[in-house]
Amino acid sequence: MSFSLGAFSSPISCITSNSHSLEAAHISRAAQIADKSAGFTSPHPNFGCVIAVGKNVVGEGYLYAQGTKCAELQAVEAAGELCKGATAYLNMEPGDCHADQTSVSSLIKAGISRVVVGIRHPLQHLRGKAIRALRSEGVQVDVLGEDLQCKATEEEALKACLFVNAPLIYRAASRVPFSVLKYAMTLDGKIAASSGHASWISSKQSRNRVNELRGRSDAIIVGGNTVRKDNPRLTARHGGGHLPVRVVMSQTLNLPEVANLWDISEVRTIVATQRGVRKSFQKWLAFKGVEVVEFDILNPRDLMEYCYDRGYLSILWECGGGLSAPAISAGVIHKVYAFVAPKIIGGENAPSPVGELGMVEMSQALNLIDVSYEQIGPDILISGFLQPIPELTPIIPSVDEISSIDPTVIPYEANIIFFYKTWDPYGCFSNFSPHPLRMPDENGKYQTWPSVEHYYQAHKFVGVNDPVARECVEQIKAAKSPEEAARIGRTIQRQRSDLVRSDWETVKIDVMYRALNCKFSIYPHLNSMLLSTVGSVLVEASPHDLFWGGGREGEGLNYLGRLLMQLRSEFLGESSMSSESSCLDL
Repeated sequence: MSFSLGAFSSPISCITSNSHSLEAAHISRAAQIADKSAGFTSPHPNFGCVIAVGKNVVGEGYLYAQGTKCAELQAVEAAGELCKGATAYLNMEPGDCHADQTSVSSLIKAGISRVVVGIRHPLQHLRGKAIRALRSEGVQVDVLGEDLQCKATEEEALKACLFVNAPLIYRAASRVPFSVLKYAMTLDGKIAASSGHASWISSKQSRNRVNELRGRSDAIIVGGNTVRKDNPRLTARHGGGHLPVRVVMSQTLNLPEVANLWDISEVRTIVATQRGVRKSFQKWLAFKGVEVVEFDILNPRDLMEYCYDRGYLSILWECGGGLSAPAISAGVIHKVYAFVAPKIIGGENAPSPVGELGMVEMSQALNLIDVSYEQIGPDILISGFLQPIPELTPIIPSVDEISSIDPTVIPYEANIIFFYKTWDPYGCFSNFSPHPLRMPDENGKYQTWPSVEHYYQAHKFVGVNDPVARECVEQIKAAKSPEEAARIGRTIQRQRSDLVRSDWETVKIDVMYRALNCKFSIYPHLNSMLLSTVGSVLVEASPHDLFWGGGREGEGLNYLGRLLMQLRSEFLGESSMSSESSCLDL
């Protein structure tokens, strides 16, 4: 196996051989169905749940995306009364945050007597939280590699759990997104002819698989040579349900003015370059709607740290050898997908998939781990990890636990509290968090919105006297997740600006305020968490949203943070007035 089990040193409880195989099969199934969500709305971890009575599976579910019905609740609803006394198998510990225990409470209320967990949650502030909550309610919880570790079958099941959430595990351990290098080459190791012509090396079946890989990624990275020679679109036309952001790395910005990547009607494009290069061309790209990000020194490591800050989990590198080599050398490539076509093209100057790495002996060659071989049409796909899946870090006591030991440690002493993704410690402050709202429409009738983001995006088109605008509102309202709602709203706004209400720029802050006010008014635990931050500055840490977020270098307006601080002040004022009123009554 490519990962070490040395970190798992808890006492081991063995069960019979047949039970081992059964337990492993159920956990593997949970990992298998968890993978169904990959490529629909990203980024989010992949959660699956299988409820079984002995060998009989009575319920299954998987998390479609952040902000949607959790896998455990789906499985419980499918199993019904058969849940009582049954065992639930989870590929990963639930990621319930901020006392919003939908996964845990659904298992407890259903009467589940035992839970088997593949791996603990990789994120430190969530790691062990759901397991402790279940055990505190009398539910037996066994964790693979800790409470259960006897046979090879368990190791294979554990491996499946690690693989299905490898992006999150790598991100948590290395603080860069999980990066995959993909290329197609001939049997003699060429990615193009000496002339540079490269269409098509691999088969149509292989190209379909590439589109699936794109659909599972948050961003695709290419170099300037690829843009100049191939003029790619980099869309996942036959793949997953979402379109990854396209990123061009170019130190010189020697790029053509006409390129498919400058069309952002369907999906965004980011150009990463060095500070001060071709300012006029940067302005031209910005005019086209392309986002330009400047680096003091452009290199793969700094770009990956930037992508980490944007919240990306998975990156697909579709670059040539001149860029793949420094990315490998920088240690940011974790997995390789090599499509080998049964063709020979020759040519001393024909490019290869990886440029100079400075190795002079075969003993220095990088070996892939957990290698897989698959025939796709006439081609062979060879895939494997360049770096082993990181070990899950030891359990570190929470700040609250440390405070009970050492009172000098204050849980909320930070002056600035950052939040961005829903998996952050203060992720419930995000407008993408899974908290439905009941809000009145323009006629005073109450409607339920799945999240603040659904409400916000739909209200770009509310009140516009056009049947297409009304259809847009319903389409956003029906979006399965906040990510999808955001994607639909932003795409329509780009493509059909005539459908956006004329006063949107002046009312959008008020729209967001109303939704946030409702959210923090109807969920007491969210209100308590907001009030617990008194005295701290709240910053929405999105590095690219310069209106609602704080920006990469603090240049953003941080209006989401401002609204939350305004609400906090108002709630504190109401609490103070309520206390004064109670005193007067006395």
